[in-house]
Amino acid sequence: MGVTLMDENNQTLPRIIEIDDVLRLKQYDNKHDFALKWYQNADTVWMLDGKKEPYDIQKLNQMYKYLDEYFELYFIEVYNGKEFQPIGDVSFSADDMPIVIGDVAYRGKGIGKKVIATLIERAKSLGFSSLNIKEIYKYNVPSQRVFESLGFVKENETEHGFGYKLKLL
Repeated sequence: MGVTLMDENNQTLPRIIEIDDVLRLKQYDNKHDFALKWYQNADTVWMLDGKKEPYDIQKLNQMYKYLDEYFELYFIEVYNGKEFQPIGDVSFSADDMPIVIGDVAYRGKGIGKKVIATLIERAKSLGFSSLNIKEIYKYNVPSQRVFESLGFVKENETEHGFGYKLKLL
């Protein structure tokens, strides 16, 4: 039965976005219980929310409901030799692009950079004039470096960090 999801330009959202042979984005399908362990990691939550309060299933449900309503929402999946497994998530719009590599074993391997680069190309194909990142915390230097390496520039200082912009046109 399935619902065809459309973006704001009435274009069908891709179910799968292939990044390379072992990395892809899979459209959110309302199944996310497996992600709870990511959001119970205090360091992960600290980088996202500025708090070290682990999520419970109710908060996880609320988060994914919100992200699915306001963003293109994808799970980041890697091929483990047998099947693709989710290791994180990314939400995509012109106004923000929150990304989490939830499985700590996959952090620092360039996956986030590949995902963001792929979504920059998607933004160009959709005719976006720019991409914005509302806030990256001052202490989240690895995330700042990834976005800056892809051409994002600090546009403003926020209460806890920096807002970024990438001009596409």
